[in-house]
Amino acid sequence: MSTVKLSNVTITEFEGFLLSVGCQQVECGNTGHRKWRKPGCLRSVVYQTHIEPIPEFIICNNLRNINVTKKRLKDWLKSQHKKEK
Repeated sequence: MSTVKLSNVTITEFEGFLLSVGCQQVECGNTGHRKWRKPGCLRSVVYQTHIEPIPEFIICNNLRNINVTKKRLKDWLKSQHKKEK
């Protein structure tokens, strides 16, 4: 059984998860960051696009900003890995 680690989450995986929880990408100009908003949340999700995988502390902070648990992300990642097989 493989274990899902938050320290190995790629930008593509994280963006897929953000879409699945109802986040929308916000135009951020020509920067090295991406910004997402979730309706009803006060803070945005922001991460750098030139660092992959995304550092775990960035993922955890952003999950807190949109009121989503780490378990929900891990479950989503597991379901995505099952679809690939």
